[in-house]
Amino acid sequence: MRVAVVIPVKSFTLAKGRLSDTLTPAERETLATECATTVLRAASPLPAYVVCSDPVVAEWATSHGAHVVQCLTPGLDVAVAAGRDAAHADGCDHIVVAHADLPLARSFEHVAREGIVTMITDRHSDGTNVLSFPIASDFSTAYGPGSFENHKQIAVNAHLHFEVLHDPDLELDLDTADDLTELHRRTNHER
Repeated sequence: MRVAVVIPVKSFTLAKGRLSDTLTPAERETLATECATTVLRAASPLPAYVVCSDPVVAEWATSHGAHVVQCLTPGLDVAVAAGRDAAHADGCDHIVVAHADLPLARSFEHVAREGIVTMITDRHSDGTNVLSFPIASDFSTAYGPGSFENHKQIAVNAHLHFEVLHDPDLELDLDTADDLTELHRRTNHER
């Protein structure tokens, strides 16, 4: 099984808009860059495909050894499809889709299971922070509110076996001030 990690990345200057009441624009840009770098490092040793439309993100991805997939059409599902196609063209047969805002990501190797759709939800069991599936399958993505339940139903409809993994590190994404508080609680607790 040849696995690739697909990481859709928004412009660092536009990312984390939902935290605008909590962080300054410069703080949000720094946070987005640091999180994306953490996720990209966690992808190693698997090949990483950063899907973006921003030249600064593309340059950042190239400097970290990732494949850059340009995708000018907005939307997470479109970005994932572009990354899937690029990985498939390079001979990969399975992908792991990881969001770029997972500050505690360490590895994604345990997520890919041959012939199986694997999901890791967010800590609220609503979104899908990490998703893995065979490239040649009929599985498609449906990100947005309730994506975790959507992805389970898509797997069932495509007659694909799926597993839900519990990984506290990958379940924490940074969308709200409460998520930042949880990150600080966890990182201060580890010290």
